[in-house]
Amino acid sequence: MPGGQERALRRRITSVQSTKKITRAMELIAATRVVKAQQRAHAARPYSTKLTSVIEDVAAGGAEASHPLLERRETVRRVGFVVITSDRGLAGPYNSSVIKAAERELMDAQTKGRDYSLMLIGKKGQDYFQFRNYRIDEAFTGMSDTPTYDDARQVAKIVADRFESGHIDEVILAYMEFFTIGTQRVAVRRFLPLESIDVIAAAGTGELRAAFEFEPSPEGVLESLLPRYVESRLFSALLDAAASEHANRQRAMKAATDNAEELITKLTRAMNRARQDAITTEIMEIVGGAEALKDEDDDGEIADLLATANQ
Repeated sequence: MPGGQERALRRRITSVQSTKKITRAMELIAATRVVKAQQRAHAARPYSTKLTSVIEDVAAGGAEASHPLLERRETVRRVGFVVITSDRGLAGPYNSSVIKAAERELMDAQTKGRDYSLMLIGKKGQDYFQFRNYRIDEAFTGMSDTPTYDDARQVAKIVADRFESGHIDEVILAYMEFFTIGTQRVAVRRFLPLESIDVIAAAGTGELRAAFEFEPSPEGVLESLLPRYVESRLFSALLDAAASEHANRQRAMKAATDNAEELITKLTRAMNRARQDAITTEIMEIVGGAEALKDEDDDGEIADLLATANQ
């Protein structure tokens, strides 16, 4: 029935218009948050740069690389995976890309006969691995959207303690690295053990600085610096992941808004066709009725003429 089809299309258009308003609002919110996340990541860089600079000075001061966080295990029996995802969805391929990359690394470790230890940041990663019956040792939520340094310190302490105690022999960090609003890439990197202090120092500016005297010793300073360096690296990854999440959500919501607009256009055309069909049907019914009445009148006149002729 054309009239019923028109009503159904009108209801569908109203529903899509409501969805479009929601996706448009989420797109604008994500656009605002990704700018703030970029600013936070930029604001955190001086601390990381300065920390690397001090480690460079310690390396130049003759510190011996004997910290537990630098220790490489001859036999890797268990690999720890720190996977950073989001607590909320509607972010396009953001979560699935990170999760799939981490799962590939985990399966590769298993094929080598190694055990695994999952430490997950974000509800989406937790839901995925829990649904597939993976063993989850640690799970953290509520910090993926706007991470703080205290969040990074909390996670880094647990990860470092597990590594130093020998519970895990290597730690892999999986997250989405942020470059620009239009460019983010999944990063799967070794988190622990750290590179040697010479390699860390090589990541610094390389500028010549005055000689320093360290109290109590270069090794003592290194003992305090390396845990901070671990926290700094994790905090940087959390900030990158947050910015990437908002950038992916902005793109996903923009695509959803554009698709809703296109669907509204198609449904409007279909509704107009249905309305035209309904009007055409009504006109045909009216014309058909008029023709039927005319035929009846003509038949009546012929009958009267025949009756008169017979008389």
